[in-house]
Amino acid sequence: MLFTKIKIPIFANTNVIMKIKAAINNKENILQQAVAAMQEKKAKDIVSLDMTEIQDAVTDYFLICHASSKPQLVAIYDYVIEMVSKNCGEHPYHREGYENSEWILIDYVDIVVHIFLDETRSFYNIEALWADAKAKHYKSDK
Repeated sequence: MLFTKIKIPIFANTNVIMKIKAAINNKENILQQAVAAMQEKKAKDIVSLDMTEIQDAVTDYFLICHASSKPQLVAIYDYVIEMVSKNCGEHPYHREGYENSEWILIDYVDIVVHIFLDETRSFYNIEALWADAKAKHYKSDK
């Protein structure tokens, strides 16, 4: 039996690398689309918390904003879902809080979006709970 050397191209793992890059790019795209949707619906105090350096964090990013009324909160929620679905092809893994509409959570696995009413955001103060995360503030309605 003859054994021949099989030459494996240098780019044998290219497919894996491309999938990783696509996932990273899509994560950033989801974040950008969600921020743009929040800005369009006049969300207030838009902040992302980068959790990638935090050991045992439940996600890579929290994206947080608040609204001054329940109708505005629901409008922000609806538009985030629409923009991310339309422009990224992603649908939430889980959603919570829509019925009460004081704090709505949209879980995209790597990014968790929190949309609060003003008073609810002040009460829970998520930014202080995750103070170790790098915060990035976005232009928003004051």
